[in-house]
This record gives sequence, structure tokens and C-alpha cells, in this order.
Amino acid sequence: MTKSRVAHKHKNAAQGGTKGASVPVGTKAVIDEAGIADLLSILAKIGYTPIGPKLRDGAIVYEEISALDDFPVGMSDEQEGGKYRVVPGTKGSFFEYVVGPTSWKHFLFPPKHKIWSGEKDGDGFKSTYKEEKIPSYAFIGVRSCELEAIKIQDKVFGFGREDDCKKGIFSDPGYVARRSKALIVAVNCSRAASTCFCTSMGGDPHVKEGQGFDLALTELSVSPKHEFLVEVGSEPGALIFDLLPHRAVRNSDTVAVLSQASKARSDIKRRMIPKVKDVLQRNLDSVRWDDVAERCMSCANCTLVCPTCFCSTVEETTDLTGDHAERWRSWDSCFSTDFSYIHGGAIRTEGKSRYRQWITHKLANWHDQYGSSGCVGCGRCITWCPVGIDITKEAKAIKDSEK
Repeated sequence: MTKSRVAHKHKNAAQGGTKGASVPVGTKAVIDEAGIADLLSILAKIGYTPIGPKLRDGAIVYEEISALDDFPVGMSDEQEGGKYRVVPGTKGSFFEYVVGPTSWKHFLFPPKHKIWSGEKDGDGFKSTYKEEKIPSYAFIGVRSCELEAIKIQDKVFGFGREDDCKKGIFSDPGYVARRSKALIVAVNCSRAASTCFCTSMGGDPHVKEGQGFDLALTELSVSPKHEFLVEVGSEPGALIFDLLPHRAVRNSDTVAVLSQASKARSDIKRRMIPKVKDVLQRNLDSVRWDDVAERCMSCANCTLVCPTCFCSTVEETTDLTGDHAERWRSWDSCFSTDFSYIHGGAIRTEGKSRYRQWITHKLANWHDQYGSSGCVGCGRCITWCPVGIDITKEAKAIKDSEK
């Protein structure tokens, strides 16, 4: 479904009309906490399932939300290599956390997905598979680095290349369908974690026009009312914006947003080395691979929390009678020995070869495949590595070893 058709659906469902949005892309205004509640209500009324931040099991994760109480209000986080902890933050804050262990790919590219089923029919099987009902998700709280991650997975799975796909170029129909129906409400970062390095990957803590969001929020610390500056990023977003009670932007609001963006940028201390693609590709035999292999547990945490990794495997199962069979696609990882299995055995049996495969694909060979890096600098792989292996430090160590 195209953006214009989605916008048409919004207007019909929410207002019963057929006219386009009354505000242009780039329009800004300010809403309060009640406006966030109204946003959730509007999204539900026009058929969206809101997905946003929620505190669960000691972490801030992305799950279905329906009310203000679902947000991790007043909570923040501390992150370092191999360390993550939720801590009290600014009173009343909705989005002071950075990013947690989950990402939006859980909903666009599900960890486990049935792709076929069948019943025994003579000597073979007759397909009984029915296409799943594709949900309409509204993602609330998408950071700038996550927008970039979604754009990367769009390239991988063929979203936006439907014409090419008709010519036989690969496209994942499930991903394309889920992505087409998704609405994105971005949130600008008010701070950065110590593991963030988006600015050295071409990103920024604050979103920019044309980055692929429908609405963008910047949380303003205003006493006694808690408010949010809203920016319209698309026609569907404009239609929803029309339904939100809001006030005009004041000069003090603009100053606060600029100050917040500057602070978030200054918080970022980690950096990826320049020209990392060339450095890695000319050092495939570096002794540093042995060093990192001694620390790496091949647990695959880094790939599972990464918002751009897309490795998967396909498994077929049957019931005890053998009359019913199913085919499932599940997330996998290049850190798994079996992932590199071909006839005769696995080709990456050593930990150093699996780590080298991951980092060189992510930071170097991805450019050759998709025209961009596979890393957005969110820092998840550093935070959730049990032994705190830092992708930026490993790249620098390889460069330094050349000397």
C-alpha cells in the first residue's frame, strides 16, 4: 500500500472525509502528555497496533502499548561494554532511555515465521498454508539510528523495489507487506549512551526531514507540564497531526531542541575509524583475529540484538503421524558453526573466522552488496556482549596492527 493510500485510509477512518492533510511536511507544533494519550487512541481507532517502549524483566523493550502507564516514565538506563541497567531518570520523562535489547526488526522480520504447511496426499503433500493476516503496526519511539537500520533492511528485503522484484530480483513478500503497513513515530535522543557511535557512521541523535518517519517527537522538559515538540514527516503523519490538540512552537521550544541535540552529540565519545572498509579488507590475516577469538564466546548476542542483521535458517517439522508438515524460518547467526555448514561440514569452525566474517561483512562487504555500511552505530552489540567486545576498538586495533 502506498503512502497516499495509507493517508486516504487515515482520513476516512478518523474523520470520515476524503480531503488531504491540511498541513505540509515539516510542520511543527507542541503537544502535552494528554496529546500522547490522544495519539495512542487515534492510532487504535484507525486500525493500528501501537508498539512502543515498556519496562519488562529489568530492560526497556518494544512491545504492544495502549496507555500512558505502559511507558517507562521516569526511567533511564546505564550502558557500557557487557553492562546494561535500568535506573531512575528525570521525573516524568517518557523517552530518556537510549536503546535496549530489542529492535523494530522483531516486528518487520519476526524471529520465527511459518512459511509453508501441508497435509499428506498420496505420495506427496498438499499445501494447506494460508497467508497470515499482516498487522498494521505503529512504531512509537524510533530513534534516528533505528530509522537508518530500517532503511538498511529495506534494501536487504526489497522494500521500495517492487518494480525490480517483478523482474525476478529478490524480495521478501512478508517483510514488504509488514513494512508497507507500518507507521513510524520517531523520537529524538535527549542523551547518548557510552556505547553509542552513530555520528561516526554518518548518523545523528536527532532525525532529519526525509529520513523516513511519519511523525517525530522531541521531549521537552517543561514545568509544570510535560510537553513534546511534534514534527510532521509525511502525509499520513500530517493527517494524524491534524487530530492532535496542539499549540504553536515558541522560540524557547526551538532553543531547547537545538540545545538537546547539541548535548546528545557531545555525549558520544566512541568513534569508528575512518575508511574502516579498506582497513578490514586488507587485513584478513591480521593476528588481531586470534586475539578477539580468545575472548569471543560465539554466543551470537551481537547479531541477535543488532537491528540490521538478517541471517536466518529454514527448518521443516512433521507431527508424530508424519501426515502434517510445516516449514519455519527462524533467526540464525553467522556465529553459529552450523550456519556455515555445506555438504561435507562447516567451513568456519574457528571462532576467529566467524568473528572476522561478521565484522567484515557488517563494516566492509555490506558496502559492496547494498551500497552502505551494515552498522548504524547504535552500540547494542557492545552493550550486550557478555565479555564487552567493542566493535570500534577491534577495528582500531586492526588498523593499529598495520604499523
